[in-house]
Amino acid sequence: MAAAATAIRPMQLAALTRSRCSILQTAYNPTSARTGAKYLHARLCGPSMVKFYTPEANIAQIMRQWPELEMRNFAEEERLQDVEDKKKRGKGAPKKAKEKGNSCRASRRR
Repeated sequence: MAAAATAIRPMQLAALTRSRCSILQTAYNPTSARTGAKYLHARLCGPSMVKFYTPEANIAQIMRQWPELEMRNFAEEERLQDVEDKKKRGKGAPKKAKEKGNSCRASRRR
């Protein structure tokens, strides 16, 4: 006759899992609750993204660094011209208040 295999009780399995987690320093989660550990242990993707994209050339910074090159930033000149045109038509940004009580928002109380 074959010997009957002894059944392992669930309580013994839980104790074994608890001791394994304490030895291996892993989280003991008997209820399988969501902990977010997968995302916390995942490798960060920010540094690899920074390495992937080449740094952009900042024209304003280059112009300040080497003024002898006499470079012109046409996009910035066009933007300034647009702002000036809007101001002439009365569509520009409102003037900043010198004091707290002079602002438009302060006079528009509900």
